[in-house]
Amino acid sequence: MTDPARGLAGKTAVITGAGSGLGAAMAGSFAGEGMNIVALDIDGERARSTAETLAARGTKALSGTVDVADASSLLDAARLTRDEFGGCDIVCANVGVQQFGAIDRLTDDDWQWVLSVNVLGVVHTVDAFLPLLRECTGERHVVLTASSSVFVPGVRLGAYITSKFAVVGYGEVLRLELAPEGIGVTIVFPAAMSSRHLESSALARPAALGESVTLPDDIEAMLATRAWDATTNVASPEHAVRNLVRDLQADRPYLVTHGGYRGEVETRQREVRAAFDRMEHDA
Repeated sequence: MTDPARGLAGKTAVITGAGSGLGAAMAGSFAGEGMNIVALDIDGERARSTAETLAARGTKALSGTVDVADASSLLDAARLTRDEFGGCDIVCANVGVQQFGAIDRLTDDDWQWVLSVNVLGVVHTVDAFLPLLRECTGERHVVLTASSSVFVPGVRLGAYITSKFAVVGYGEVLRLELAPEGIGVTIVFPAAMSSRHLESSALARPAALGESVTLPDDIEAMLATRAWDATTNVASPEHAVRNLVRDLQADRPYLVTHGGYRGEVETRQREVRAAFDRMEHDA
């Protein structure tokens, strides 16, 4: 049930990648707070399905087909959002295509595709909708989807993990720059989920680049290099967003959705501190 005191009822949330998985779950979470929803996806049919499902529950929702690598399609979606709802209060740049492959096997086309979607797609989304956020008052947020692989990298995911590191760097600077305007920025770190991420990634790859190739041992090799068992840390997208609204309203910089990899993060932090110790000792 929506609590009017929370201040989100009647406001508008825009979500890219809303056709399935984490994006659809985000849309459902905000709809549960009484927000209007703009569901965007490169798969327009799935975005429409998300919007129709929410509309059947009483949510004011619309959908659009966008390719986040194409800035013009996002500008069109921003105009649609302004025309329909007058602006927006939350923008979720939720994109992420995967291309498996050893680093020395990835082609320039592979790199260009992953970076154009996962990095420039985030930039394009924020650029298109930031003017709408600035036109609104009160509680406003930007949500960026990174990945747990930033903390626990595995082999065969070089392009994907590189792109998500870039999202984190972009998001941390964006948070600093938007703080004086009262616009919060939260970076979400999802772990493995029961979703169609691999399928949707393959379908989203431009035909001109050829088929997305994943060798039979790519996923096995990736899992084998992680200290935590990703196969036992899989959650539903709905579980992953259970704390999203709470953490946004508390203006938290980071949201870890799930996964048993805290020990690996703490090990990394110890190694960083040890590097400072060596530097100070040798100064």
